[in-house]
Amino acid sequence: MRKLQQDYLVVGFALFAMFFGAGNLIFPPYLGLLAGSRSMPALIGFLISGIGLPLLGVMACGQIGGTFIHMSARVGKGFSLAATSALILAIGPALAIPRTAATTYELAVQPLLPSVPPLLSAGFFFLVTALFVLKPSNIVDNVGRILTPGLLFVLAVIIMRGLLVPIGPVVDTGFAQPFAYALREGYQTMDAMAAVIFAGIILSAARDRGYTGGEVKRLVLGAGLVAATGLAFVYGGLIYLGSQASTLFHADVPRTALFLAIARRELGAVGGVVLALAVALACLTTAIGLMSAGASFFSKYVFRERVSYRSLVVAMSLVSALIASSGVKEIVALAVPVLTVLYPVVITLIALTLMGDWAGEVASWRLATYTALVVSTLETLGSLTRSPLLQTLLGFLPFAASGFAWVLPTVAAFLVGQAYGWLQRKELASDTAESRLR
Repeated sequence: MRKLQQDYLVVGFALFAMFFGAGNLIFPPYLGLLAGSRSMPALIGFLISGIGLPLLGVMACGQIGGTFIHMSARVGKGFSLAATSALILAIGPALAIPRTAATTYELAVQPLLPSVPPLLSAGFFFLVTALFVLKPSNIVDNVGRILTPGLLFVLAVIIMRGLLVPIGPVVDTGFAQPFAYALREGYQTMDAMAAVIFAGIILSAARDRGYTGGEVKRLVLGAGLVAATGLAFVYGGLIYLGSQASTLFHADVPRTALFLAIARRELGAVGGVVLALAVALACLTTAIGLMSAGASFFSKYVFRERVSYRSLVVAMSLVSALIASSGVKEIVALAVPVLTVLYPVVITLIALTLMGDWAGEVASWRLATYTALVVSTLETLGSLTRSPLLQTLLGFLPFAASGFAWVLPTVAAFLVGQAYGWLQRKELASDTAESRLR
């Protein structure tokens, strides 16, 4: 029992480090700024999608002993490869990797060297990233081990100061639907997608400690609670600090500018710069890990080794630099429709996996997954095009006003698939019995 409790902490801190993306720190303060006195429902929504879903994703992967490419294989081999590729593009060169460089520029480079253009900063960032990816070094791992606890300590100081000496009064901002908005804002962390792609790291850590079968699930659950506690403190504290700033900043303030202003307010100008540089270095370590994993996946599964790992690293660096130069605000805006389509599929597959034998029919997996994909795509198209027809049709579905029109149709499709599979098996059993009687 003592060993299990110790491993809860060890694996729990590993999970915390996996989900504690420096680039994600810009979202909670902005959410608090918008929500004001309605920060509690906003916090609950953000914790569900930013922490709860990733933990469920790791548990689902532990249940099948694999990652997303294995989880989605039940829908179809082609779908599995396409969906996994889409997820890795999102947490790779299309969104998450460029955001690390853009965050670094806006937090660390621009305040210190305002004359440096974004593209030059991004180019240098990805030159360094590519060098480390192509020539792996223990320096990155060592920096990561030091930065994570160091960042956590500095953030704890900021949060505690904010609790003792508030930035300003928490007021009612009149923000509508804070829970639903925060639930969708949690998509921006992309941690649920990262969890089902990189869960193998955590599962390997469990097996290396001698755990098998149900013990792995138990360890992941306990470790998950440890990680969730740490993340809830960080996210909750930053949301509360943001809510104190509602009277000082307008809602159109850039997320990075708000985070930097709060850091400077609590730590002073020098402390704010130190924190910004630490976040920038943490963003670099994140980018290195994501780029290495992305290049490996595409070289092995998509291009079947016909395109080299090195070539993919160079291509990903160039694409990421171009996207990063557009800025954090634009990348976040670009991410909204992409994540609105992908997240329902990921959530559906996590739920189906966790249901185990209760979701045993292949038909239910396919119907539920494709329904989630189609409805979320239509919902996204309706939002982008402002199509009266799409908005009217989707408006008949429950939760459409909150951005979750896909939920009920997906549940209905699952039930239809289960019933269809059950009837098929019953008919097959009946035919088999009749043939034996003959």
